Amino acid sequence: MHAQQRPFRVFSSDLIHPVVAGLISVIVNYGGTFILIFQAAQAAGLSAELTASWVWSISIGVGISGILLSWISREPIITAWSTPAAAFLITALVSIPYAEAIGAYLISALAFVILGMTGYFEKLIAYIPPSICSGLLAGILLQFGISAFSNISIDPVLAISMLFVYMLTKRISARYAVVSVLGLGLIFLILQSRIDFSAFELQLAAPVFTVPAFSVNALLSVALPLFLITLTGQYMPGILVLRNDGYQTSLKPIFTITGLGSFLMAPFGSHAFNLAAITAAICTGKASHTDPSKRWIAGIAAGIFYILVGIFGLTLASLFSAFPSVFIATLAGLALLGTIAGSLANAMHDQDTRESALITFLATAANIHLLGIGGAFWGLVIGLMSYVILNGKFKR
Repeated sequence: MHAQQRPFRVFSSDLIHPVVAGLISVIVNYGGTFILIFQAAQAAGLSAELTASWVWSISIGVGISGILLSWISREPIITAWSTPAAAFLITALVSIPYAEAIGAYLISALAFVILGMTGYFEKLIAYIPPSICSGLLAGILLQFGISAFSNISIDPVLAISMLFVYMLTKRISARYAVVSVLGLGLIFLILQSRIDFSAFELQLAAPVFTVPAFSVNALLSVALPLFLITLTGQYMPGILVLRNDGYQTSLKPIFTITGLGSFLMAPFGSHAFNLAAITAAICTGKASHTDPSKRWIAGIAAGIFYILVGIFGLTLASLFSAFPSVFIATLAGLALLGTIAGSLANAMHDQDTRESALITFLATAANIHLLGIGGAFWGLVIGLMSYVILNGKFKR
């Protein structure tokens, strides 16, 4: 009798929460930052076919790499496209021929493969103090937490309703809080006719191969910045998300598989995919599953959802983009509250490093942009400088 009931119990308790966490991470990605890819494609003057190929390549590549890494490691390794790189390409692709941009994507991806195989980055990150890492992560996620409440002034009924559902469900059963917000939020939007399904039509995407071209100009103005931006803006905070939730996955397969995948998908338009940062925290924390050993299912689920979007190309991507921005931002902020709280607690735990961790947190939250590099990198630099000055040495 127990053996017959077990599959149902496994499905209900061990699958539904990580699967929903994977779905939320995908919705947040497509509903929040995917518009940058469309803007970059428009800036480059790409046709609808080339734009659809970009969507296909980045979605399929992210999906397969996430599934492989999560399956191999049995940890929630969430991959995504490089959001800061997509923002960078909006201006970079204006003056660079598309074929040369493809060549630059290949060079950048090859650099990540080499970085992964040598293992140098893993040795470097081992020297960063845990409190600095936690302060950095908290600073990265802070804006998402704030948006959950600042949206009250934009759409008070929707934002307050989602917040109320979250708190009420959290009081009754914490593990159902985010699931309830997603489900009831969608019902609320449908009843208000704020999601238009009338134009929804499934259409398969077709990959388009572009022969790469290489130039010194593209190497310096696209490949090098793309590598640095993706490394500091995606991989570094993504690694900190994993470490913050107790996962010690080797970085070699992460860099190697995502770098090799980016290399293979580059001729079809994919600029770079990598370890996810913000959306990864949705899948690696307790909201995904109370048992850390079961959260890898979220990585598999997210990968499957990414592949589905890639197969149907612009259709499903447009569907995700149809969700109101307030809904996406509030959902992400509420889903990340636990991670923000845990990061702040870890950052402030050690009294000796508390001030340098606070400096890291504030500098990262300020989102400094210098030399074309985003806030995560500068927050880490300032944090490590303050640690060296205030504490005198690195801890390992």
